[in-house]
Amino acid sequence: MYFDTHAHLDDLQFMKDQGEVIERAKNAGVELIVNVGYNLQMARQTVGLIKKYDFIYGSVGMHPHDASDLNEEAVLELKTMAENNPKIVALGEMGLDYFRNHSPQDIQRQAFRRQIALARELKLPVIIHDRDAHQDVFDIVKEEGARDVGGVFHCYSGNWPLAREIIKLGFYISLAGPVTFHNAQKAQEVAKMVPLEYLLIETDCPYLAPIPFRGERNEPLHVLKTAEMIAQLRRLPVETVARATLENGKKIFGIK
Repeated sequence: MYFDTHAHLDDLQFMKDQGEVIERAKNAGVELIVNVGYNLQMARQTVGLIKKYDFIYGSVGMHPHDASDLNEEAVLELKTMAENNPKIVALGEMGLDYFRNHSPQDIQRQAFRRQIALARELKLPVIIHDRDAHQDVFDIVKEEGARDVGGVFHCYSGNWPLAREIIKLGFYISLAGPVTFHNAQKAQEVAKMVPLEYLLIETDCPYLAPIPFRGERNEPLHVLKTAEMIAQLRRLPVETVARATLENGKKIFGIK
């Protein structure tokens, strides 16, 4: 009954055992996965993956690290992939990353705005990456009318007051492995405060493995640990958190 709403199963770290990783997740009760293509190469691989597995869906977009590559030819390819594959259920991940700045910040902002416009054209929700750029991300989301299609702030790293404003725009808050970290006071407050109907869970695998796997390769199976921590923080049965986040994910991504 679990839904890993953000995975990167086409990462090189899964090259040797991708099938085994997927099978482990399925056997553990992970019913759905959204594999997120974060540049053109990964988007193409995502299209192949979702054709192979019936319970894996996909998203295609351009990560802020690769924002410099988002020319009109790239936009057209993303659009074509989304239009020709019904299992592409979102655009992204897109957004801003002022921590690493692999692309200039002005180029990141342009690419973010362009992809929101494409999402609105295609009527698809957006998956948003936000690292050390909270105010600019929030402003662009409002200015570009992203609330018309909705979406998710993935691996949310902001505080609860900002999350509250994001929810007012109709967006979901997704939490990943860091909520299990011993020093994650901010993430844990968010986990307790977000209304259950606006909460999602994810792994962002192969990154950000939860306790007790921190520092190791992450995989969709470990989304169970994130659900368990949220349930503990909220004093709810883990089944309640799993069921709610599964239904929330199906709703935002239009999965029947």
